[in-house]
Amino acid sequence: MKFVTFARGGPAEPGVIRDAAVVSLEPSGFPDLLSVIAAGAEGLRKAAEAARTGAAVPLESVKLLAPIPRPPKIICIGLNYRDHAIESKMEIPSVPTVFSKYATAVIGPGDNIVLPRNSVKPDYEAEFAVVIGRGGRHIAAGSWKEHVFGYTILNDVSARDYQMATSQWMIGKTFDTFAPIGPWVVSAEDIPDPHALDISLAINGQVLQKSNTRELIFRVPDLIAHLSGVFTLEPGDVISTGTPSGVGFSHKPPRWLRPGDDVAVRVEGIGELRNRCVAEEQQLSAAT
Repeated sequence: MKFVTFARGGPAEPGVIRDAAVVSLEPSGFPDLLSVIAAGAEGLRKAAEAARTGAAVPLESVKLLAPIPRPPKIICIGLNYRDHAIESKMEIPSVPTVFSKYATAVIGPGDNIVLPRNSVKPDYEAEFAVVIGRGGRHIAAGSWKEHVFGYTILNDVSARDYQMATSQWMIGKTFDTFAPIGPWVVSAEDIPDPHALDISLAINGQVLQKSNTRELIFRVPDLIAHLSGVFTLEPGDVISTGTPSGVGFSHKPPRWLRPGDDVAVRVEGIGELRNRCVAEEQQLSAAT
């Protein structure tokens, strides 16, 4: 199943995709997608029933939002593809490199990536992301499947000038709009092997990143075990597993994001997350 958050001229609603339409899960008793996730097997059962029998509205008539607009945590993994670590001139990590983004960075499919006026090096990173279902501490790597609700796409937009100014990356990673997520969450049962998925990113139709999740240094079981050994994983947490080579700073000259750029991240089995870049001044003037 594909789980979404959508709006049809009113408040956001959780939903499930049926063909080219969406079925609201509000009549099933769920105010948002986090409540579906937290309900576990019962949430999946009710969602499947709604997908079969619920009233559907055409996708083209609704606005898709970030599937989880306010994740409890957005946990990002750096340097998790060997080729990206090499292009970054960094050592291959022996343990996961972990940082985070704030929920205020989250936007959905079709929303604008706002290029901040105070950064001259905005960059892109195509990433495959895991959505936690059942939370916990000290989760064994062998039990990881019991804790995954599904998978989605995240673009780890980064202001390299801010990121590289200190040894802590987060300040350059969590500008507003720097966490596009979507277009939906695909249930774990529909992606039996998350380590065999093509992943790519194109700007204005030109492919700049292309790889496969089989190249991950630390795989999903390793990440869940490592992270849950430090802090509690909660339903709806997003773990973004890292980006392959081809990011903007690696090009000569660097290929920074520019106003008007159309950025499309694709992950096999999930779909496409597409966003347009605008200057901060343009976004502000459009809002007034």
